[in-house]
Amino acid sequence: MTNTRAQAGKIINILSALGIAAAIALCIFGYHIGLFTRTDVLEDFLTRAGVWAPALFVLLQIVQVVVPVIPGGLGCLAGVLIFGPVWGCVYNYIGIVTGSVINFLLARRYGKPFVRSVVPERIYDKYIGWLDRESAFDRWFALAIFLPVAPDDYLCLVAGMTRMRLKKFIAIILLCKPGAIIAYSLGLAFASGWVARLIG
Repeated sequence: MTNTRAQAGKIINILSALGIAAAIALCIFGYHIGLFTRTDVLEDFLTRAGVWAPALFVLLQIVQVVVPVIPGGLGCLAGVLIFGPVWGCVYNYIGIVTGSVINFLLARRYGKPFVRSVVPERIYDKYIGWLDRESAFDRWFALAIFLPVAPDDYLCLVAGMTRMRLKKFIAIILLCKPGAIIAYSLGLAFASGWVARLIG
């Protein structure tokens, strides 16, 4: 039994390392061609992908959640502009929820040193105090996830350091994320269209 667990742990570590390496490679490639900074480049990239465009977009959204140096707002805006308001929000939702769960699991597995290496010190110091009120953490976390202005990606990492069960975390993300994603995605799309009309 011990050997089986050890082998499973090694496999998980290898898969985690491969996933991180793939994410880094994708980030480097994306920055090189302007994939994460220009919606026209992203749209052209996805158009060329054909039927694989939705899957690739969801993957990009997962990466932008797990690798916080990528601006998440661009992905939400691009999703609505490229796929329309309905499917754009659906693909944003799938990618962001999946990335959030990955963040939680990474923090749960690698702990405080990993979280501190990823989360900016200012944000870490602001929210780490929530851990001292663990009985109320779940409610505060759910409210923060529901609101479109909270640093959700970092909060998911902080949540991974609590005793919150994975099932409860997933339930909060599934139930509270849609409102924020819809508000953020459609709000950005409206603002972008308004600015374009103003300039035009």
